[in-house]
Amino acid sequence: MGPGGNRGWLLRLVIAFSFAQGAVSMARPAVSYRALALGADERAVGVIAGVYALLPLFAAVPLGRRTDHGRCAPLLPAGVVLISGGCVLSGLAGSLWAMALWSGVMGLGHLCFVIGAQSLVARQSAPHDQDRNFGHFTIGASLGQLIGPVAAGAVIDGRDMAGTSALALLAAGAGGAVALTSLWRIEHRRTSPTSRTAAAGRVPVHRILRARGVPAGILISLSVLSATDILTAYLPVVGEHRGIAPSVIGLLLSLRAAATIACRLVLTPLLRLLGRPWLLTLTCLLAALLCAGIALPVPVWALAVILAALGFCLGVGQPLSMTTVVRAAPDGARSTALALRLTGNRLGQVAAPAAAGLVAGLAGVAAPFVMLGALLLLSAATGLRAPGDPPESATVPEPSRRHRAGTGH
Repeated sequence: MGPGGNRGWLLRLVIAFSFAQGAVSMARPAVSYRALALGADERAVGVIAGVYALLPLFAAVPLGRRTDHGRCAPLLPAGVVLISGGCVLSGLAGSLWAMALWSGVMGLGHLCFVIGAQSLVARQSAPHDQDRNFGHFTIGASLGQLIGPVAAGAVIDGRDMAGTSALALLAAGAGGAVALTSLWRIEHRRTSPTSRTAAAGRVPVHRILRARGVPAGILISLSVLSATDILTAYLPVVGEHRGIAPSVIGLLLSLRAAATIACRLVLTPLLRLLGRPWLLTLTCLLAALLCAGIALPVPVWALAVILAALGFCLGVGQPLSMTTVVRAAPDGARSTALALRLTGNRLGQVAAPAAAGLVAGLAGVAAPFVMLGALLLLSAATGLRAPGDPPESATVPEPSRRHRAGTGH
């Protein structure tokens, strides 16, 4: 695969991910505001945010198995259709139960897209390019997280929260559908697994989970995503309690996403400076302290500084946990390992918002951020156990393995 072809598919994937993630990032705060307009309290907002991850929790591993022994590309348009449909139907829903259901459909679509996209990056990247390509791939998510909340904040008006939040959800569905235009022939046929690989059988889940690096990657990814998720779902609630306008909350969430993009642009020199284990550990530790800082009654400018620093720290966990899991996974089970990582993510997205709703109901809306700090502290301790870069001989697969991974020349 030549460099030009490499840049072509990766750029198109980043563009598609930007639109798909932008739709989700616009829809999720809009769902929270619409739920509040329909009479939801903090606990109900937490439940609806948790349902977003409930359907994907059971679908991730089967989809990963399918991708290990088949093509990645069909999952991408299927995911976009489910995301857009979930956004539109959430905007049309008139009850909290219906909103929870369509939020789950949106989450299932996001899972389909991400499993297909991550597997595509793993197959079509040479081992020495994986950190860089996963970092660039996740810039697509950060671009969506940058644009989505600003768009939601621009559309939603506190004087007509029910109507304007519904409009924001319809706009998110339309924007997400644009991702379909970048997905034509994005997978190179020669990277699909061979029939011999498919015939080799499935690697048991317990064997994947015992591989050194996989549990650490799963926990770090779960913690970082839970932090991002609760920020997106609960910062609007914090804003309501502190008198911060929806447009300002949208800008604050986008500032966090912009800092994450900045982090991923300098990820390679940071890795050279600190190495993967120390970089994961230090950023999780700092993120834990910053999350706890959100619970303090600070002015808006200080909240902006905290969120910018937090976004930079959270930018490390996702791409490096992908690389860690891919390199640690047994041969022929990389997509399943990535799916297990996403299962951990979705488990966190089910449990963390529900726990956040309970904590918020008992101790106030800022308390979930203290809970996030504790989770990130645990991840910081795990980060030192994540493996660093293996020797060159271990990172370059044998010819048969290289062919199966889709990174042959």
